[in-house]
Parts: sequence; structure tokens; C-alpha cells
Amino acid sequence: MSEAFLDVKDLRVQFPTEDGLVNAVDGVDFAVSKGRTLAIVGESGSGKSVTSQAVMGLVNRKSATVSGQVFLDGEELISARPEQVRSLRGKRMAMIFQDPLSSLHPFYSVGKQLVEAVRVHQDVSKDVALKQARDMLDRVGIPNPDRRLKDYPHSLSGGMRQRVMIAMALLNSPELLIADEPTTALDVTVQAQIINLLTDLQHEFGTAIVLITHDLGVVADMADDVVVMYGGRIVERGNVDDIYYRPEMPYTLGLLGSVPRMDVDRAERLEPIPGQPPSLIRLPKGCVFRPRCPYHELVPGNRCAVERPELLPVTPDHAVRCHIEPARRREIALERLGVHAGATGSTLMEEK
Repeated sequence: MSEAFLDVKDLRVQFPTEDGLVNAVDGVDFAVSKGRTLAIVGESGSGKSVTSQAVMGLVNRKSATVSGQVFLDGEELISARPEQVRSLRGKRMAMIFQDPLSSLHPFYSVGKQLVEAVRVHQDVSKDVALKQARDMLDRVGIPNPDRRLKDYPHSLSGGMRQRVMIAMALLNSPELLIADEPTTALDVTVQAQIINLLTDLQHEFGTAIVLITHDLGVVADMADDVVVMYGGRIVERGNVDDIYYRPEMPYTLGLLGSVPRMDVDRAERLEPIPGQPPSLIRLPKGCVFRPRCPYHELVPGNRCAVERPELLPVTPDHAVRCHIEPARRREIALERLGVHAGATGSTLMEEK
């Protein structure tokens, strides 16, 4: 990978509550370069969205403790002054939020909100800003943009609101774009349109994209690299081929095994991950996935219950957090993916 534009090191976010300390993000490291897409995947509550909010400087420091380092093109953001981060947000880095209806102000027209996004960072007149807004709506595929500038968010469809959010994020040509569940609650056709739009715009602007999602189909379409999070921690990371064709962490296998595939007999039942994600207040002492892992008994000495596994490299670009021996992990992947992944399992066997 070329030199990273965004480099996150040992990021930690903790929220004190009456019930205890919530370790929402616990020592997360990742990097993404311009022109590449990094996907962060995992179940709800795994720490994906809080990670993105911490990168953007959107975590309230009065109610949370944020530590670690976040470098944006070499500039450290965690220790920076709030006004310094605010000047970068919307200009050099931007975010597409999960729910566009709640992210857009209901009292102001689309045009007014887009014009404000331009003029906050650019010293231009309202007419110039309005033209930029109109051109960007046209670029993201909204028909009749002159009319839509006058509309209010509630009068737009979910797909069009998401396009407005993408237009707002791209108005100042940011070099980093964080997309938090950009296709949630959209039908499959609109999902495909949004994915294609983000991909085309990335090719045009050379943007670094961090894609936060639980949809592994979207990841396969867009991502170059993948980070798998569970319990606020990274449990596996690698390029998209490593995660889909050479996964080793049992949690990653569970995610892949619970996704329907076109190349597998439809009569075969999917295999969900048993149990529930852990409470971020009372995380297990050892491996956070142990209570749901069907393979923890393969590790001698009860290590999974008492010792936290390190995130160790399998290859220079692929790392796994698991106590199971690497050779045994690969055997398990063959067994699981041979049943659930069709051609993927065949690929694994050929490589073995």
C-alpha cells in the first residue's frame, strides 16, 4: 500500500456510565491511502460507527475519553484543537451518515443546506455556491436539480436523500470520505446505484474511502481492504481476497457463513452465529468472542477464557486475533467454507 492518507493508531474511546465504563473502541489500528477503500465490518455494537465519529472529531469530549492517534495527511487530530478539526471537517474529510433524513435539517430546503456547506469553507457568493450545489446534485444523478434545490428533505425518497448527503459531502472535494452504512434501508436497486456512484466519484476525485457496513455484499463490490471488528476490537484485517477467500478468525467465518449465496443450494439453511454480542461494559477477560466460538475447546489450557489474543500477522497484509493454531484455523476455514462458500471453498482447497 502507498503512504496512508488516513493513519489510525491505538484509537480508544470510552464512555463512563452509571453501570460502568463502556469500552466502545479498544486499541484500533488501520490505514487507508488515496484512491482506495477500506471497509469496516461487524455486527451492531462492535464499535464501527464510534470509530468513524472519533476520526471525524464528532465524539463529545465532555462525555467520553478519546485517546490514541489519528493522522490525516500527517496532521494529528486527537490532540488538535476543536476549531482546527472543525476546519478540516467538510473540507478535507467528510462523512455520509447512516440516516439521511435525520442528518438533513427538516426546516431548510436542500439548496439552502448545500449552499451553507459550500460557504462555510469557501469565500464565494450565494450565487456561486448555488451553482456549485446544482452542479453537484446533477453529478450525483438527481434529476431536475434546479427543482430539487427548492425541495425539503421530507419530500425526497430515501435514495434521493442519500444522494443529497453524498453531494453535500463532496461539495468541497474532500480527500477522505467516511460512509457510515450508506445503503441501509434502501432497496437493492438503489443500493447498487449508490455503490456505483461512490465508486465512480472515487475514480474521478481519487478519494480515500472508509466504508462502514454490515453488508458483506457491498464490501465485496467496493472494498480493497477490510477490517473486521468485534467487541470494540479488530479481530481480523487484510485485503478483500484475504477476508473472503482466506479467512481464519472464527467470527469472520461466522459472518461469511450467515450470508446467502447464489452458488449454494437454496434448500441449505444458513448457519447464524450463536448467542449475542458482548456488553461493552463487561467484556470477557480473554478472547471476547469465546462465549460464541464453537472452537475454543481446541485451545489447550483454557487460554481463550483468561488470555486476550494478540492481533498477529499471517502474512504481511493479513492479521488475525485468535489463539487457535494457524494450521488448524485453515482446516476449520476449509470445513466451513467448503459447505457454505461453494467456489470459495474450492479456491481455498486449490491454494492449500
